[in-house]
Amino acid sequence: MKKVLIAAAALCALSANVQAAQDAEAVYAKACAACHNGQLPMAPKRGDKAAWEPRLAKGMDALVTSVTNGLNAMPPRGLCMDCTAEDYQAVIKVMSE
Repeated sequence: MKKVLIAAAALCALSANVQAAQDAEAVYAKACAACHNGQLPMAPKRGDKAAWEPRLAKGMDALVTSVTNGLNAMPPRGLCMDCTAEDYQAVIKVMSE
């Protein structure tokens, strides 16, 4: 029985590491658009290059950390609880272009 449990745990760990990247547009629509489409003035609007420029200057790692931990009015994980760091990077790129 122990071997079965160990094998199941290993399989779960491996499948978590192989999680496919989500579609950035879908993530934006489900988790980001509510705030980043202009509803909240402090959230940089999608496509507003001037608003995104100082944020992008901090570097992608800093932006992903801000999303993961939350920043100001943005809740931790930016309302995308199943997003990976790569998902966040893709969505940031979509929003900042």
